[in-house]
Order: sequence, then C-alpha cells, then structure tokens
Amino acid sequence: MTCIICHQGETRPGTTTVTFSRDGFTLVVQNVPADVCENCGEAYVDEATTEELLHLARDLRQPGTGVVVREYDIAAA
Repeated sequence: MTCIICHQGETRPGTTTVTFSRDGFTLVVQNVPADVCENCGEAYVDEATTEELLHLARDLRQPGTGVVVREYDIAAA
C-alpha cells in the first residue's frame, strides 16, 4: 500500500517497536510485525496484532511497575 504519511513510499513487511505509556507505566514491545514504509519508515500494525499488544499491556500493568521491555512472541499471536 502507499504510505498515508509521506504519500511517496510503498509499505513492505518488516518489524517495528511499539510503545505504550499510561499513568507512569511504559511498555516497550520490540520486533512487532508490521508493514513499514520504505521511504519514511512509518509502520502499520494490523488489527489482530494491535489487539494482542493491548491485551499484553493490560496484563502487565501492575502498580509500582515503571518500564517493561518485551520481545513480541509471534508464537503466542
């Protein structure tokens, strides 16, 4: 697909890092599958993967936890 940000590049399968931050809790998930623009690097994560990431963020959020860094587990998706 043509990138909706730069309107010049085409997206290709790749990976990205997704960061969630709320109320002092930050979750960083690395190596998330995405379509990435070859021109500007904008990443597009599909709906199913996004839902997985949101569930992960809800499950890992604990009082007093600051930053959690995880690798995306494609086997669990």
